[in-house]
Amino acid sequence: MIKRLIDQVVSVIATPQRAESSGEDREAALRLATAVLMIDVARADHVFDESEFDRILELVRAHFKLEPEDAAQLVVAANERSDEAVSAYEFTQLLHEHLNEEEKARIVSLLWQIAYADGQLDKYEDAFVLKISDLLYVSRGRVMRLKDDARKNA
Repeated sequence: MIKRLIDQVVSVIATPQRAESSGEDREAALRLATAVLMIDVARADHVFDESEFDRILELVRAHFKLEPEDAAQLVVAANERSDEAVSAYEFTQLLHEHLNEEEKARIVSLLWQIAYADGQLDKYEDAFVLKISDLLYVSRGRVMRLKDDARKNA
């Protein structure tokens, strides 16, 4: 089932269609992949509390410039996809292939903000964000600067 889902997301991005439609589909797939990773970071410590959920909603809304209802729908869909996902690799691969260096760094920044949402960084959250940043090919120095910025703002 997960393989079929990932194949559908990849086919939406890879299949040439009307420029406007395919652009919207691409953006939707990238938004969903980002939100799934955010959910995964929040769950990495096996505690997904209200502060983390609220922070995800806030960041999704601000980062993607969505209305509150659209942000909530995206987070609910991401939560469902996260439940079904076996690995984060498919989502990171999608992001790596379609985002530039700055956009990838912004994703890593969002993930650090989620990791610090409950006021503390768990070792599992830390390891997961580092793994994602490696899969996105964001330099370790930049990742550490983003981590420090998130810690200061937490």
